[in-house]
Order: sequence, then structure tokens, then C-alpha cells
Amino acid sequence: MPPPGNIAVTGVGLAVPGVTAPADLMRPPAPSAGPVDPAERIGRRGLRYLDRASQLALCAAHDALREAALPTAASENEGGASVAVVASSNLGNLDTVCTVTADIAEEGTDRISPMRLPVASSNVVASAVATRFSLRGPSLMLCNGPTSGLDAVHWGMSLLSANRGSQSLVVGVETSNTVVERLLGSSGRRLFDGAVALLLEDEETARARGAEPVARLGPYRREGSLAACVHHLTGQDREAPGAAGLWLSGPAHGTGTGTGTGTGADDGADAAGGAPALPRYDLSADHGEASGALGVLQCAAAVGWFPSHDAGSALLTNGDGDDADAVAAMLISPVGGDR
Repeated sequence: MPPPGNIAVTGVGLAVPGVTAPADLMRPPAPSAGPVDPAERIGRRGLRYLDRASQLALCAAHDALREAALPTAASENEGGASVAVVASSNLGNLDTVCTVTADIAEEGTDRISPMRLPVASSNVVASAVATRFSLRGPSLMLCNGPTSGLDAVHWGMSLLSANRGSQSLVVGVETSNTVVERLLGSSGRRLFDGAVALLLEDEETARARGAEPVARLGPYRREGSLAACVHHLTGQDREAPGAAGLWLSGPAHGTGTGTGTGTGADDGADAAGGAPALPRYDLSADHGEASGALGVLQCAAAVGWFPSHDAGSALLTNGDGDDADAVAAMLISPVGGDR
């Protein structure tokens, strides 16, 4: 299999409260929107011993595979050997880990069900998705701090470029619970409780099997500052961020600027090479702090934004708040847009 040329998104799956389509991500969910019920979405079978992060990831992965015209039943997935899974979650199964650890400390290992120990592994989200859909390509789990979501998209692209698979399924997931709130030190913070999945593949490969690409992934960069990321992106791509139509960022100064509000953060105005002249959207203002799921969530939001806008590509940045030690950035464009 030759290395892919243009890597595209051919499927998006969402398990986000109050959201039914990617376009919905750019506006606040209805106040009445309740948490996603995985059993209602994909049935109860196989969910009993899985943590909520894995259950949400299965919902999003199922819809991404279906939208990309790939099998969702393991028995039908003959091509699953070539599909890679890359998952990103910094806090996803923390509640399970803490509960199992506390029970072992109090009761000893003899009282712990053997069904509980596997789901305490940090890679349980990736393995659960791969097992459920019989995806037997490389399976990776990233827990990489604020940049983790875009890092995961990058690794999904890298596996395709290295001929390690025909498709990559990238999943970002986080959950909201008392254990996570306690770790973060504030019960008043609004946390993301959901999952997003992207199916990535070469555009020509997708069209050859009858799938329709919905967005094209551009260059990625991870540096110590927003300025360095944007400098390298503009050097690799004809389109400067200032010519893009949208900037999806992480929280500025620890808080969101809100959907449709503001034109950028003051601390990045000069460093970002013109990017803050764009409308700056922090999805966490509407959906909660997304941590390791943010970059995947941003890609899905850009996919939903493109059909109703003609203004070029979107600049995605993770880790550009005050508390991050690295910044990741990526350009994503509509299919048919400038490369």
C-alpha cells in the first residue's frame, strides 16, 4: 500500500450531551440536555464491566464507523485487521482506578472481581474500541495533557503515512464525576462528559470504496509556544492562519471566551502571527473542559462549520492556556479547499 497523499476525515461520531451533528458543536446545547446514555445508544450488551469513558467511546466510534461506511458489527469486519485505533483521555477511567485501588487497600486482592482489574488499565479505552469492532491494527492510548487530543489526531495520521493501516479511528473522551472533580481541586468547574471519534483515511482510498471525505487534515506542530507552532505551520502551508476563517483554541487564562465571542486572547495577539484577528472559539465554554478530548472535539466542530462558511481552513490549537507546558496546533480544511 503506498503512503497516503491527502488524509481526510470520512466519518465523525459524537456522544456529546445535546449534540446530534457536528454543526451543533458550535452552539450551546439545550439546558435540558441530559448525559448520554450508552445503553440507549448501542445496547447494553458488552457494557456491564466497562467504565463510562469506554462506553462513551464505543458510542462515538460506532457512529464514526457507520458514517464512514465501515462495518460496526465485529462479525462483518473482515477489513478490521488494517484499521488502527488511537484514543486520547487524560482522566477517562480515573474513577475506576481510584475505586479499585481503594478496595484493594481495604479488602485485599482476594475480594476484587477479576472483571474489574482489566478496566483499571490506562489503555482500556483504546482496547475496548478495538475489541468491540474487531479492529486489529495498531492500538494506541494517549494521556498527554492539554495537547493530547491533537496529538492523537497526529498519531492517527502518522500510522497511515507509515502504512500501518488503511484507516485510523481516533477517539477523544473524558468523563465528569466526583473523582475527577476532586483531583482537579474544584467541584465548581464544568467538565466535559462525552466522546468524539474521527475516521481518517487517504482521500483516494476513501473514494475508491465509495466513502465521501468531509474534511482534509493539514500540517501539525507541537512546540513550547503558540508563536512557534504558528510559525512552523505557515512555513509548511501556503495558507497563513490570518487567512483562515476560524480559530478553535483552548481556554485562555483558564476560562473560555465563549462561542462566538471575542477575537482572540490578549497574550497571543502578537505571537500568533495574525491568528487572533480570527473569530476565536473555545468549545469548553459550551461543553465543559474537554482535556484530552479537546483536539478531537475541535476537528469535529470544524467539519460541522465548513458547509455553511466559505472562509478557508480552521486553525486548531491545544495547550495555549496559562497552565500548559506545550502547545499543539493543526490546520484542517474543507475538501476542495487549498492544500
